[in-house]
Amino acid sequence: MADALTNIVQRKRAEVLAQRASVPLDALKERISELGRTRNFFQAVVDHGRQGHTRIIAEVKAKSPSAGTIRPDFDPVAIARQYHAAGASAISCLTDEASFGGRPEHIHAIRDAVRLPVLRKDFIIDEYQVWESRAIGADAILLIAECLTEREIIDFQILAVELGMTTLLEVHDAANLYRVVNHVGFPHPGYSLLGINNRNLRTMKTDITHSLRMADFVDDPTTLVSESGITTPTDLSRLRDHGIHIALVGEHLLREADPGLALRALLA
Repeated sequence: MADALTNIVQRKRAEVLAQRASVPLDALKERISELGRTRNFFQAVVDHGRQGHTRIIAEVKAKSPSAGTIRPDFDPVAIARQYHAAGASAISCLTDEASFGGRPEHIHAIRDAVRLPVLRKDFIIDEYQVWESRAIGADAILLIAECLTEREIIDFQILAVELGMTTLLEVHDAANLYRVVNHVGFPHPGYSLLGINNRNLRTMKTDITHSLRMADFVDDPTTLVSESGITTPTDLSRLRDHGIHIALVGEHLLREADPGLALRALLA
């Protein structure tokens, strides 16, 4: 695990302990019992029929460890509305505050404003966070293979499906891909996606050719999501040529004055 990721995970463990003490698991379960059904994140982004089309998971975040402050005038709901109007298929919302400027309550606020399913993007390292994700309104969760054991991945996937949420299982290097690729589609194929992070977690540089190389080791690319470093329609075309029809895009859009207009240009 890269040093930056190790530090974040250590911080996250302390945050989870504090959150457990503040909001017990039983309180989360009670909140969940009062919620309506989740939106189908998997169905929103997986398209088996339109081979010339890319479905975009548009990301909402204020800052990142690699880029610093991205959007000083951060308004997650306004950004989500722009993405929705511009043709996004789903929203990714960062809820980690220290590194990304997010907050858990942004999930509900976005879902109240747009009809798209929402991914909670955070560093999930404890079962409590899976319950919490559902309680705050998430339709999907991110699981980062570099942070988790195989046992944890399996357990979190099972719980996520029980709660009606899709999992986006993210890998960066080939070793982790080989370690977890057989868990994609578990325990139900309609609730599981495989993300390829184009950002090198050691150098923090992005390169979409990483997704192209990794796709060659995946038998079925229909559930592959290319993440980070995507900036042009040509990038999307290159991904499609390798069978990748889902992309997660954030920083490129958020640096523009109008993120929705930037998304329209990307999809043109």
